[in-house]
Amino acid sequence: MAARARWLNGHRRTTAFVLSGGGNQGISQVGMLRALFERDIVPDVVIGSSAGSLNAAAVATLPTLAGIDRLEDVWLGIDGDLLFPGGRLQRVWNVLRRDDHLVSNRGLVEIIERGHPARTFAELQVPLRVVACDLTTGEEVVFASGELMPALLASCALPGIFPPVQHDGRLLVDGGVLNSVPISHALAGPVNRIVVMDTSGPTSMTPIRSPLDVVVRAFAIARDQRFDLERQWVPENIELIVLPSPQDDRALLDFTESATTLEQAYKLAVRALDDYEAGPRRSKLARHWWRRRHTASMRAPT
Repeated sequence: MAARARWLNGHRRTTAFVLSGGGNQGISQVGMLRALFERDIVPDVVIGSSAGSLNAAAVATLPTLAGIDRLEDVWLGIDGDLLFPGGRLQRVWNVLRRDDHLVSNRGLVEIIERGHPARTFAELQVPLRVVACDLTTGEEVVFASGELMPALLASCALPGIFPPVQHDGRLLVDGGVLNSVPISHALAGPVNRIVVMDTSGPTSMTPIRSPLDVVVRAFAIARDQRFDLERQWVPENIELIVLPSPQDDRALLDFTESATTLEQAYKLAVRALDDYEAGPRRSKLARHWWRRRHTASMRAPT
């Protein structure tokens, strides 16, 4: 099984992991990663955007099951008070004084530090690319060198919620603004298999219960449009595996039931990988993604 996961027709598979944004739903990626590492499906490069960049950095720092254990502990220790410190009065005060954010990114810093990532990209065991957005120019920015912390903070800087990050001469915000599922960046190197962990859920699934829910819904609409384009750009000779994500309708600040979501994601990934490893002729996963890509190409404007 491990041999099949890493070799194809006598050639070693070169695998890219792509981890999407998705806020608190990013814990699903921990279950997916566990299922992959248990089968010796490991990355040669990791690409992350928004919350997915935090998981991507953890994997690139320690690409082992022990690293996944540590990442799971980090996620299960997160709650809304940690991520959004200061309470409602502080957030209202920030609005009244016309600041550029509602809460500080101190909670994000603490969450990143709990995962003990490498200090710089050069210290990582696996190459990593982190996606952010230049708030001034509107450009998509991809970090692959330098200090890791500011790149991660920038990639997770949800506009209006967390402060924009000044880094490398740019004013940066959340990578999900432009590209929440950055498949195209996996094609920058010689890869022949891309595993996508998209945990950002269907556009209309989460009820609108707060201003944050409006932000999340808007991101989801933009994400779906870009994701369709990203899939169409993948050449036919590259395997594209998109692992399923559990239905998760929790609000952005709700970190209850995280363990349940993680377990559901793990079980879904195990079943999908069982199907994948059954072989391309029998793989429902392979047929499913051929149909989606074929349909998308048929619908694309000419």
